[in-house]
Amino acid sequence: MTGLWRSAWSAPSAVPPPPRRVWRDWALLAVVAGLAVVEGLFRTDLQQPLLAVIALLAVLPTVLWRRARPLVMLVVAMVVLGLLLPDSTLYTSLFVMVLVYALFRWGAGRDLVIGSALLIASLGLTFVRGGGLEDLIGGFALLLTMVLLGIAFRYRAGSRQRTLDGIRMREREHLARDLHDTVAHHVSAIAIRAQAGLAMAPRDLRAAEDALGVIEAEAAKTLSELRSMVRVLRQGDTAELAPSPQLADIEQLAGTRPGGVTVAATVTGDDGSIPSPVAAAVFRLAQESVTNALRHGRQVTRVDVRVEADAGGVRVHVTNDGDVAASPTPGFGIIGMMERAALLGGTCRAGPAPGGGWVVTAVLPRVGWTP
Repeated sequence: MTGLWRSAWSAPSAVPPPPRRVWRDWALLAVVAGLAVVEGLFRTDLQQPLLAVIALLAVLPTVLWRRARPLVMLVVAMVVLGLLLPDSTLYTSLFVMVLVYALFRWGAGRDLVIGSALLIASLGLTFVRGGGLEDLIGGFALLLTMVLLGIAFRYRAGSRQRTLDGIRMREREHLARDLHDTVAHHVSAIAIRAQAGLAMAPRDLRAAEDALGVIEAEAAKTLSELRSMVRVLRQGDTAELAPSPQLADIEQLAGTRPGGVTVAATVTGDDGSIPSPVAAAVFRLAQESVTNALRHGRQVTRVDVRVEADAGGVRVHVTNDGDVAASPTPGFGIIGMMERAALLGGTCRAGPAPGGGWVVTAVLPRVGWTP
């Protein structure tokens, strides 16, 4: 029991934090003030109508700070209206129920505990002063209604915030995978070019200089993409806007890599209508497949990348003719490829080809995506 009270006492404020003051707060203030003046003029059962209206108008601004200081505002209103003027209570003083709602909607744990005790004490004081059992039951039902409303909306907002946080975390996870793919591709190119430059330097200084130029360009690309991705992965930062890779960019993977490895890339059926998420995913799949072939394949001489797009979706087929290095489990690159394809409603498979080498096949639908 003690642990439960400690947990309730130390509970944080509502998440997300309360919004800034909005026009509805001023509208509520004006409406209640007008009704209080009218009530003070026309009610004949009040012992001190003028003082009652003045007191209510004095504490009415508490509605403007009810989200930021819910317990303090509720205490101020209850002391002035409930203790100082118990015999001249206006019907419009029911605006205090808005403060009760705000307390349980926005308050921290200790505020809720203290506020609950004060509300129960207020009900008891009303009963002691001569209020009947009907008044006690009615007041308790009204307070309980506002408390439950505050808790319900608090839980709903918190649940929605947790859902949004989960979506953001998944998006950051996707971007982290893209970071891995991109950096791995560039770093592989840097490593291979550096090895080629070291091998050629004793015989051809020009080749070594060309290798250094390629290394510089690849390193600059890597650093630029790292900075952009890290800004996204950090909370509250945004990435530099840059066009997403398209299917046509896959042909840029073609060329002769150091060591004589030939990469051929062909794209058919691309009419520019493939949605950006699908096109970017296809590019990353092809890029990762080429990187894996260069990094893990042995005695690779050729890598073929074929991408075919039609009305149904996009198909990716990447093969290489090298010997496959034994691995008990798929690497993070292959797992990431499979997860990326699955997120888009497609499939991705990778494994040894029947005639030797390694093959990666992926099918991504365009259904459900819009450019």
